[in-house]
Amino acid sequence: QVQVVESGGGLVQPGGSLRLSCAASRSIISIYAMNWYRQAPGKQRELVAAITSGGNTNYADSVKGRFTISRDNAKNTAYLQMNSLKPEDTAVYYCRVDSTSTLYWGQGTQVTVSS
Repeated sequence: QVQVVESGGGLVQPGGSLRLSCAASRSIISIYAMNWYRQAPGKQRELVAAITSGGNTNYADSVKGRFTISRDNAKNTAYLQMNSLKPEDTAVYYCRVDSTSTLYWGQGTQVTVSS
């Protein structure tokens, strides 16, 4: 049973924008945070942005001012609006959903920034 599904990745030119979505299954209850991570080839997975159920947000320094995380609690969905994309943003982007008992990871969506 798929619990977390990401979508919205693709190929975009430098300076362009993408919006990623993370949909969590209704079977996941008591979600207190939704997070976006990314992993580039040969690099460790890193936290990009996080948002709590109360709306508090946190961003990696490398994306501050360019990325915006948001969520729709009623839909168990989080979004990552990515603007002014750079080639170094190229990575597989993963969503992690934190419930009170378990962490759920999605399968990831590829984002490629290239001319």
